[in-house]
Amino acid sequence: MKLFKLIFLSTFLFSAIACQAGQPSQKAQAINVSYNAELAKELGADDYGMKSYVMVVLNTGPEDSKITDKERRAKLFKGHFDNMGRLAEQGKLVLAGPLAGNKPKRGLFIFNVKTIEEAEELVKTDPTVMAGIFTYELTRYYGSAALMKVNAIHKTLQKQKI
Repeated sequence: MKLFKLIFLSTFLFSAIACQAGQPSQKAQAINVSYNAELAKELGADDYGMKSYVMVVLNTGPEDSKITDKERRAKLFKGHFDNMGRLAEQGKLVLAGPLAGNKPKRGLFIFNVKTIEEAEELVKTDPTVMAGIFTYELTRYYGSAALMKVNAIHKTLQKQKI
């Protein structure tokens, strides 16, 4: 009799689980409840909340060790930061930052553009790239559309300008 009850209970539980397999979980339903169609459209998100970008990795260039004049380097890097600011204001540069301790890799850009060619045109406007301090690698990147809000949020966190 105990064996019969155990088999019955196991069958009942298996059936209940199988019936719910096609149903979204409560957690998934909660995520759907918070979906913001207007924001998703504004940021260019697909159904997964993602979008395509182009990622640029800046590497140490052939002129980096040759350009030793402090004034010249300071001017080039000021142009580098000014250029990033301009591209961010235009909504083209979504994310940027240095890569530490991983030479020859030195920095990262994520561009809000559709093609590698568009990103290459943008990275070529960087004075440090033009001077040969940095070279670059470009690749497509699929990430959260929420990255489009990074620059706006960053402005509220940045106490001192670079």
